[in-house]
Amino acid sequence: MSFLPTIEIDASALRHNLGVVRKHAPGSRVMAVIKADGYGHGMLEVAHALEDADALAVARVDEGVLLRQHQPSKRLLVLAGAHDRAEMEAAAQAGLEVVIHHAEQIEALSRAKLARPLGCWIKLDTGMHRLGFPPYEFRLRLEQLRELPAVAEVAGVLTHLANADDLGDDYTRTQLARFNEATGESLLPASVANSAGILGWPDTHAHWVRPGIMLYGASPFATPVQELEPVMSFRSRLIAVKEVAKGSPVGYGGEWVAPEEMRIGVAAAGYGDGYPREVPSGTPVLVRGQRVPRIGRVSMDTLILDLRELPHARVGDEVLLWGPGLPAEEIAAAANTIPYTLFCGITARVVRGYRE
Repeated sequence: MSFLPTIEIDASALRHNLGVVRKHAPGSRVMAVIKADGYGHGMLEVAHALEDADALAVARVDEGVLLRQHQPSKRLLVLAGAHDRAEMEAAAQAGLEVVIHHAEQIEALSRAKLARPLGCWIKLDTGMHRLGFPPYEFRLRLEQLRELPAVAEVAGVLTHLANADDLGDDYTRTQLARFNEATGESLLPASVANSAGILGWPDTHAHWVRPGIMLYGASPFATPVQELEPVMSFRSRLIAVKEVAKGSPVGYGGEWVAPEEMRIGVAAAGYGDGYPREVPSGTPVLVRGQRVPRIGRVSMDTLILDLRELPHARVGDEVLLWGPGLPAEEIAAAANTIPYTLFCGITARVVRGYRE
């Protein structure tokens, strides 16, 4: 028995969630987004589990180069693009496709002498105001790229939705209208929908959809999506069970005080493993499948639990921090954050396992 905190990644849940994508967007091809080490789940392992995706997307060239070593034939898109000659050469050598979103990239491509030309996608800024050309520049940028020897083809055009997680916000329709007006006659494959677009805005599906968080079993909305299956289980074990007297301060600062003589447990996990320090007392964990509240401040290596409702708990019992039965969305909400930050925040010292 190991007392170390662990995460287990369920590959069958990944494949199930890919099926949910295809159910909601049956007419679209699927570009699975596995940037940031597969949202903390392990990029290479996620790519293997999602072998039925039509393409994979990462954020950076170095991610794409590493992925290519393990995915020799899959279409791979670098969402942030390549920005200098070295990155463009590396992307070309690895057969990556890159997003072009500002004029300096086009200028760099015009000077580049690449071993093989690059496939490029044009990104339009339809209202996110982060990356992308203004929609009115689309024709100009398309013509410029098509004239460059370093460009094999302009493979598509994309944008990113800013507010699609709010189904009551019409800004998504505004962005889609701007995109369609700019690109409508180009005949280029188009990509608009992220996870929220896939699930909530069918008009955004277009030729390609780009699911991210939904692949990992978390909802892009404020409420759960029951069709999705959680992929990551974050677990630890009780390393101590003890009695404390009424009035005993518990944890750093003594912020939580025992209201009566009671049993507490200590689990071997903390913010040093990626559990959010911000969660308040009362945030649940599962011990023996039963919810019990976490109490006191989160420490680097430990969590303290209120075991009054679980009198038979003992050292060695498993503690589920999030996973099936305790959604990551619930813990994220308690920490005033989003599941993305929980998944990406798991630290290197946590033991990882993968289950088919």
